[in-house]
Amino acid sequence: MDNDRNTPGTNCTGNVYANNSNVCSPTTMITTQRFLNDIGTRIRRDGGKCFQDATFATTIRPLHKTDRIVNMSIPANDPNLSSWISVPANSDFPIQNIPFGIGSFNSDRRAPMTRLGDHVVDLSILFEAGLLNDLGLSVGAFDTPSLNALLRLGKPTMRNLRQRLSELFREDNSKLRDDSDLREAAVLPVDQVTMYLPVEIGDYTDFFSSKEHATNTGTMFRDPANALLPNWLHIPVAYHGRSSSIIPSGTPIRRPMGQTRPDPNAPPIFGASKLLDFELEMGFITFDGKPLGERISIEDAEDHIFGLVLFNDWSARDIQAWEYVPLGPFLSKNFASSMSAWIVTLDALEPFRVEGPAQDPAPLPYLQFKANGHLISLWKWPFNQKAANLLPYARATSNTCTGTWLNSWLTIR
Repeated sequence: MDNDRNTPGTNCTGNVYANNSNVCSPTTMITTQRFLNDIGTRIRRDGGKCFQDATFATTIRPLHKTDRIVNMSIPANDPNLSSWISVPANSDFPIQNIPFGIGSFNSDRRAPMTRLGDHVVDLSILFEAGLLNDLGLSVGAFDTPSLNALLRLGKPTMRNLRQRLSELFREDNSKLRDDSDLREAAVLPVDQVTMYLPVEIGDYTDFFSSKEHATNTGTMFRDPANALLPNWLHIPVAYHGRSSSIIPSGTPIRRPMGQTRPDPNAPPIFGASKLLDFELEMGFITFDGKPLGERISIEDAEDHIFGLVLFNDWSARDIQAWEYVPLGPFLSKNFASSMSAWIVTLDALEPFRVEGPAQDPAPLPYLQFKANGHLISLWKWPFNQKAANLLPYARATSNTCTGTWLNSWLTIR
């Protein structure tokens, strides 16, 4: 989302798990990394001054008609659809998107929302008006400050909800379009809506998915000749992260303090990080898992994935270099991660599915997935990131990086 037009709300913190302690939370968050910052582009101190604060904003550009690779069979993805809600040319939010988020309007009451163009639609009002009947939904899924209750209903229900919304927003559907009172209550200008974290995140796992990322990081901390460790080509490499400091994109961030050792022949020192950088990542939000100890096969993995967000895992590289041996990063990676407020569903990304890169050596059989004779793993999904100037509470003014997920080595399965 473009957070220059949305004010982030209160940070949702804490480790909130599903009621059944033997079931994975429906709000598990997993990220895959595409390293923005080669060593030469890391954010360093400027003019001898180490700035203390930064903010971050993201822009998602998921479903422009000109970007489509194939036309999948999901009706809501039809590139010929148009809406009675005005959508500017090249908007990030056409009718083919229909993302999900949590927002509030003129009150502290938060509710599930979606977005078309420069308007946000309050789904709780549509539910109260009876427009979302016969989908197996209840009032508890809409009278809530997170999407968790909706996600507990599973993928088929969320797919049906997105399809119903697509039908209601079509230009030839008059049910909501011609009900002026209901339309004015439910369809809100985006600049009058405050967005929040869309889910209460119960768990968080961070994957090393880009070969370039893994190589660059290895070069920072080890001999460049030994940058890519041998296990990386065989197994998904990840660490178990923390969810308590995941914040809405655009929230100010305080530069972290910690120990560094700039001179290897001298004792460590304490102070603000001078090598703060950011990573362009894709985070994906999951539904319920299986009981503890039961496996999810690679063939069934997508049934447990709701959608994707842009994610920035802020990193203090000088602190990390000193603290990460032998158990991995700690204070260098736990101070903040910025997350976009809109979740783009996996269904909405189907038109962008493409073949992944050739993997050599081939993964073990339990990690292999084939569909229609081809290894399917990635999405050609354009996205942008903006970084602030690292002045106190500065806002981003220009794109820092654009790219697609084609740089990832691993599938999200």
